[in-house]
Amino acid sequence: MTQITIDKSSPALWTATFDNPPINLIDPNTVGELQELVTALETDSGVKVVVFRSADPDFFLAHWDVLVDKAKVAAMPPGPTGMHPWADVLVRLSRAPVASIAEIRGRARGAGSEFALACDMRFASRERGILGQFEVGMGAVPGGNPMARLGGLMGRGRGLEVILGADDFPADLAEHYGYVNRALPDAEIETFVDSLARRLASFEKHALVAAKALMDEVTLPPEDVFRHALSAFFASTAHPATRARGASLIKRGLQTRTATELNLGWAVADSLP
Repeated sequence: MTQITIDKSSPALWTATFDNPPINLIDPNTVGELQELVTALETDSGVKVVVFRSADPDFFLAHWDVLVDKAKVAAMPPGPTGMHPWADVLVRLSRAPVASIAEIRGRARGAGSEFALACDMRFASRERGILGQFEVGMGAVPGGNPMARLGGLMGRGRGLEVILGADDFPADLAEHYGYVNRALPDAEIETFVDSLARRLASFEKHALVAAKALMDEVTLPPEDVFRHALSAFFASTAHPATRARGASLIKRGLQTRTATELNLGWAVADSLP
């Protein structure tokens, strides 16, 4: 793998670190590596816990790479679920027989937020953690259907505030809304997450897996909703106004380490030429 480093500190505990400069964009190669990792999590009998963190303190996973050819993205071969590989990764990670933990130091927006939501637990740095679904601000529908997950986590009204408002949610507000489990001081978050992960890894796998599966039955959305969302995403990105907003943001520094990316929730509200 070139974008994700896997540290197997013990057979039961794996740490996956994202490192895709300049700002940890998600692209087809990221998805391919995630598919490979999820397959390993599904088939390795020893692993019990996986922690996801970033080598970049400003970006956990920035968002999808908007410059990738959308026709090629739409034509990517389906994963084992029969769905587009991005939806496939999100669905399979949520149901994988391991406990997955996202340690969010930096920004997790768009597809980065969708990935964090697919993890079983999310912990965010109080000083650095920012989550958001900015797509509607660009004229697009979020393709990984965070709507289906946010509705269960925070209720319809707050979920729509996140999706339709397309703004940034700092860690403290994200915690208050239920977007993340906890907001923790940046100096303490890694120690906390490692301690929790080691604790879970010390338990019996059969108990962890069975308890998670029962929780999945009553909390995870049906798989088909993810298929529908991707269709809506591709349709929405074909609108001329959506393309104009995207082009404007690219000119202003989208996908580079600029004020536009660092303050994307603000930038999308002023993204017309």
